[in-house]
Order: sequence, then structure tokens, then C-alpha cells
Amino acid sequence: MFDPTTVRKDFPVLDRTVHGRPLVYLNSAATSQKPRAVIEALVRFYETCNSNVHRGVDALSEEATDRFESARAKIARFVGADPRGLVFTRNATEALNLVAYSYARVRLGAGDILLSTQLEHHSNIVPWQLVAPEAGFEIRYVPITPEGELDLDAFEEIVATGRVKLFTVTAMSNVVGTIIDVSALAARVRAANDEAVVVVDGAQSVPHLPTDMLALDADFLAFSGHKMCGPTGIGCLAAKPELLEAMPPFLGGGEMIRDVTLEGTTFNDVPYKFEAGTPAFAEAVGLAAAVDYLNALGMDAVRAHEVAILERAIPALEALDGVTVHGPKDPARRGAALSFAIAGVHPHDVGTLMDREGVAVRAGHHCAKPLVRALGSAATTRASFYLYNTVEEINALCAAIETTKQFFLPDAGPGARSPGRGQ
Repeated sequence: MFDPTTVRKDFPVLDRTVHGRPLVYLNSAATSQKPRAVIEALVRFYETCNSNVHRGVDALSEEATDRFESARAKIARFVGADPRGLVFTRNATEALNLVAYSYARVRLGAGDILLSTQLEHHSNIVPWQLVAPEAGFEIRYVPITPEGELDLDAFEEIVATGRVKLFTVTAMSNVVGTIIDVSALAARVRAANDEAVVVVDGAQSVPHLPTDMLALDADFLAFSGHKMCGPTGIGCLAAKPELLEAMPPFLGGGEMIRDVTLEGTTFNDVPYKFEAGTPAFAEAVGLAAAVDYLNALGMDAVRAHEVAILERAIPALEALDGVTVHGPKDPARRGAALSFAIAGVHPHDVGTLMDREGVAVRAGHHCAKPLVRALGSAATTRASFYLYNTVEEINALCAAIETTKQFFLPDAGPGARSPGRGQ
């Protein structure tokens, strides 16, 4: 297992203070911090070979294009995908919209079911809702249990209809951290309907777990660069090339064409058919640098570190009087997004007070309102860990929770107290 104290030295922003206190960054589920290697890769690209890709025969353009396509191949290998099926998008949200508009809108119709779950981020709910009225398919959702797991009996009941034509699911919840056995569910869906396809929202899982599309049994996999130590403004849709070849383009314009006349357009090969306009080529190079960084650490080691953090964090928070931790309690069953509630204190107030203590957490509905409502709330506070977080920061989190409780609930008593910050 790698040493997070050493890893932290690679992330310049973690050296700063906020409100006069050392920064404790526990909001990586929203966006991860960037290692110096990624920052420097972006700077080097802009300083040495910045030029538009696939649009010139000069040396600079050819070098930029080579680095762009090398980045595509490297990122595809990272998730076990075919580079011909790796489409660059702005983020995972755009990737899921691409599938909604270019696949579900065209290939699903009346009598078909698009099956999703109550665990999903809005990005894996809203696009399907937008295209369903035109396409005519029905959307069904697998509910969750009180522990934040999928209700597998309900899942089986829907799948048994044989009408599930598309199954879309997050591999890891951004709120309760639940890890889904995607391949097992995919096998059940395909057994009931051999025409079904499986769409995986990997925005939370790809940064934290070893990922292989074949092992997931996924037809489409969406993920974002900014959550996996990479730049903002770039994401990916990894897909089976044969599916992309049969799909109409999502956006029109430069690069996605083979020829244009006033009478019509013929389209480029995949994946370029889905990359209209100037791509985020510098960001692709930066994302490739992030992949290099994660590969050097080892994704198995990243996962092992986060499990070790959760093994300390879950019982530490549950030991605090008035604190409820949402989601599975077994670290092996969940990712490092840890949502909690403090009885009698609104999550937004929790987030504000904890910020004054130098602890950055997320408060709100986390772009997953149906899930948060299922937890019996309108919002939660979420602490999310990553490869640069330490056990000492768990102590800081617990101390900040106690300070928050004392501020808002001074008559509630000290409750079970955690070790002091930095101890």
C-alpha cells in the first residue's frame, strides 16, 4: 500500500490554508485535486506543441495530433476499452446524453423498458426522461433498501418481463457509496432479453476502482476526467465500436464529417463521428498524464487505501452522538463517498461550520434528489475521500463535527468525542 503522506506532496493545493487552518479536502467525489504531474503536462503541451489536431500538415499540428491520439489509446487501456470506441466528451454527463439521444431515442420504442435505479445521479436520470416522450419507451427504477443497496427482488421482477431493452446503472453511488455488481445484474438483464444493452455511469467508480469494460459486461461506460486527477472539461464515453457505428451522430460540425455537400453529409469513422468541433486536446493530454499517475500508484492500491480509510471513518462517525451514516457499513461494499446527518442541524449549516474549521465537505442533494429523498431527507453532508487523504484527516473531520454540534446544539452535551485534530 502506498503512503498517502508521500502522495500528498504531489498535490500543491493541499499545502494551502483556509480560514487560517490547514486545508482538509474531503470533497473529491465532486472533483479531485490535481497532481503536479498533470499540471505540468498541461503547461508543457501549451508551451511546446499547442496546435489544433487533425487540421494541419505542419509539424506542430502533427505532433499535437499524435499526442492527442496517444492519449486516447492510453485512456482506453485504463478502462479496458477499444480506442476506436473511446469518444472524448466534455464530461460524463455529455457522454450519457450522447447515448440517450443517439441510441435510446432511436433504438427503443413503445413496449420497451429502460431500467435505471434510485441510486442514480441526475445525469443518469434526466437524459432518459428527455428522450422517452419522443421514443415512447417506459422508464422503471429499481428502489433501494434502507441500507442503501438495490432491492434485488424488485430488480428481478422488472427484468423478468423480458422488456428491458436498456439497463443503466451507476457502478458506485456518489451519495451513499454503494458499489454495484454490474456484471451480475447485466447477466440477468441479457438473459431475459438478448437485445438489451448495458450503460454504466462510471464517474465515481473509474477514479477509485480497477475498471475493465469486459469484466463489467458494459456496452457503454461514461466517466469524467476531473474526478480522477485529470483536468476539467473532458470526459469519455467508452463504447463497443460496432454500436457507435450503427448510431447517428449526436452533434454536427467539423471533424465528424467525411464529406459535406449542400444536399447532405456523409460521416466520419468512429470515434470521430461523435467528436464535432475542436476537441479538448490539451485536456486529453492532461487526462493521459492523470492515467499515468494512477497507474504508477496502482488502482488496487488506491482501492486498498480507501477501504482502510473507511474502516476507520465509518465507526468513528457512528461513535459520535447524534450522527447517522448513510449507506452500507461494510467498507468492502462501498466507495469513499460518506454521507452523514447530524440530528437537529441542517446539512448546509454543517458544511458552513466545518469550512470554518478548514474541513471542505459537500452539503446538499448531490445532484441525486430521488436518492436523497429516499433517505428521508432533502440534503446530506458528504465527506468523500481519495488517495491523498490520511487517517489524521478523519480525526479532523470528527473534531469539526463536534465543534459544529456544540455551536448549534450547545445544550445537547458533548456526546462521544473523537481524538483532537492532528492527534
